[in-house]
Amino acid sequence: MPLAVALIVLVVGSLIFHFMSPWYFTDLASNWSQIDTTIDITFWVTGFVFVAVNLFMAYAIIKYRNKDGAKADYDPENAKLEWILTVVTTIGVAAMLAPGLFVWAKFVNVPDDAIEIEANGQQWHWSYRLPGDDGQFGNVNGKLITNDNPFGMDADDPLGQDDVLVTSPEVHIPINVPVKFNLRSKDVLHDFAVAQFRVKMDLVPGMETYLWLTPTKLGTYELLCEELCGIGHHTMRGAVVVDEQADFDAWVDSYPTYAETQAAAAGNAAVGAAQYAVCAACHGQNGEGQKALNAPKLAGQSAWYLKSQIKNYQNGLRGARDDDPLGKTMAPMARTLATDAAINNVIAHIQTLPDNPAPSTVTGVESNGAKMYAICAYCHGKEGQGIQAMNAPRLAGMTDWYLANQIKNFKAGIRGEHPTDYYGKQMGFMAKAMQDEQAVNDLVAYINSL
Repeated sequence: MPLAVALIVLVVGSLIFHFMSPWYFTDLASNWSQIDTTIDITFWVTGFVFVAVNLFMAYAIIKYRNKDGAKADYDPENAKLEWILTVVTTIGVAAMLAPGLFVWAKFVNVPDDAIEIEANGQQWHWSYRLPGDDGQFGNVNGKLITNDNPFGMDADDPLGQDDVLVTSPEVHIPINVPVKFNLRSKDVLHDFAVAQFRVKMDLVPGMETYLWLTPTKLGTYELLCEELCGIGHHTMRGAVVVDEQADFDAWVDSYPTYAETQAAAAGNAAVGAAQYAVCAACHGQNGEGQKALNAPKLAGQSAWYLKSQIKNYQNGLRGARDDDPLGKTMAPMARTLATDAAINNVIAHIQTLPDNPAPSTVTGVESNGAKMYAICAYCHGKEGQGIQAMNAPRLAGMTDWYLANQIKNFKAGIRGEHPTDYYGKQMGFMAKAMQDEQAVNDLVAYINSL
């Protein structure tokens, strides 16, 4: 009898939890209501079976429980019952499978008027490519991927010259227009998933997969990788922004074509030397950094990272919070570099400065730090050299007190909390693994040994 009561409580409790639970579907923001219908049918069929089987078990336990003088009947064959179970099971399985087949038939047939966007997955971030005015993608090849050519573009293919290259994890699409996402992975299995769109698809190395949808609601929707793709899987976040057509067109125009990236002029170190005079007041004439002025070493840092951080200060991703007074000091200085050419010139000058290791000021237990750094090495490299493809800057030989401060800032949410600072958000997740200040010091002490 206790088992029968437990089964009844299980059924009633499960039904109450299901109908009153706040954990349910997000609002639908695409044309794929058929997906919701398919899932609802599956819930009803499996829910009915769950309730029926458990209540029948409870009924059987109560009705046929042991009684004095009762004797069980041996009935090994019951053709009528077998036919009923076979027919009911067939109907239930067909009810679950048939809607999915109809959805799949629609899913694999992309509308002729769909625009195309290529989404690239890489440990652990997203990037995108759009066809230019000719409406055709240029050839790409994984063997051509380098730091200067992260998309693997074929320079000899004229169709690729006007392709628009988006290095941000955020992609925009126009509302009420069918969109086909061509999916490509640079390394391992990934998965392109936006809950509100109800469609998802794996990115498989060596082949191109796809999905399509028609967005129906304006807004910003989180993009997740739903395939376990490595130690930073949980940090592989992005966003799909649904815009009005005019806003979408403006967003596309804000990114360069492949031809424009190839034609970009290199920075002029001589011109940058004059512009660096303002920076030198804090960071030192040789970019060595000055702790008294809370200015880290710049010499020896990767040019791409310096440029990205100047842009972050200019765009408010850094230095906009009241609890970041040092960042707020840097933000107006970054804005004095009003053009990309000015930024490139200053960075070109910084690249000419002597790269002497910054003095060690942080003490800790290197052996403990070495264990923690094993995780950092996935992005920053075993020798702390930095890896551009991972958006991870150089750490070795850089200012140790600044590294410690920034880890604490990431951990406290002073950095990495801006809605569009996707890479900062990644670092914020990782920094929270540092349990206390001693752990931070141990890690930085080990980095000093690299």
